[in-house]
Amino acid sequence: MATSNHSSGAEFNLAGLTQRPELQLLLFLLFLGIYVVTVVGNLGMIFLIALSSQLHSPVYYFLSHLSFIDLCYSSVITPKTLVNFVSEENIISFLECMTQLYFFLIFVIAEGYLLTAMAYDCCVAICRPLLYNIVMFHRVCSIMLAVVYSLGFLGATVHTTRMSVLSFCRSHTVSHYFCDILPLLTLSCSSTHINEILLFIIGGVNTLAPIMAVLISYAFIFSSILGIHFTEGRSKAFGTCSSHLLAVGIYMSITFMYFKPPSSNTMEKEKVSSVFYTTIIPMLNPLIYSLRNKDVKNALRKMTGGRQSS
Repeated sequence: MATSNHSSGAEFNLAGLTQRPELQLLLFLLFLGIYVVTVVGNLGMIFLIALSSQLHSPVYYFLSHLSFIDLCYSSVITPKTLVNFVSEENIISFLECMTQLYFFLIFVIAEGYLLTAMAYDCCVAICRPLLYNIVMFHRVCSIMLAVVYSLGFLGATVHTTRMSVLSFCRSHTVSHYFCDILPLLTLSCSSTHINEILLFIIGGVNTLAPIMAVLISYAFIFSSILGIHFTEGRSKAFGTCSSHLLAVGIYMSITFMYFKPPSSNTMEKEKVSSVFYTTIIPMLNPLIYSLRNKDVKNALRKMTGGRQSS
């Protein structure tokens, strides 16, 4: 095995999710089931929004991209994980490892900013309903999405470029089930000081900026809802953003791990967090938005020939 990441033969061994052989088959079936639900749910949401004219509005335009991002970053991680559950050797080449890291970072960063854009959309819909069609027209939504994806590409490029210049001459066993920043940094025999600074700065910005923007948006939203004197009006306004608020709460609750330096994280704790944001969240988002959204349920009933709810 090569002792430098610059060699075309450099490889890593993924430690996997567990070292207990008796759990491998059970975890394979569990993750396979979750991944099937994720693919069907997110693809279904994308096609439903594309084919249903009643869902051709900014909020569902953003929702279709949320489903696309969830589908992509789950697919970057889960298929390789499934193979590793049934393989004796969990080998991944350096190039494959960097590619997995790069695309994972693109989509996980983009998701945070997309949820922020959706919070702004919800804020305009509730606080300025008469101006909604003027403020949130198609060109503005397209520009917001371009910014969302650009920030994902920027953060991923910086992290992956810096990671690719490190030398990995220690153990090549990654204490994780996929190539993530923190477990890779622990294997480097080069100085990782710059990487840790970049991780803290970029991770901090990519976490704090969306959180602050979402909190400000919801401060305006709740202020407007409290100003509504009719109970039915309040319930309808809150129902407009309840699915998004739930999705944001789930997503943001596990992103703070990137604030911490590698020494303050145990790999077992990181694996548990990783399962949530690489596997569980991409499955939950389409369920949250379909089961709690009357427009989506009506569009699905219309396409399947069912009766719409009032």
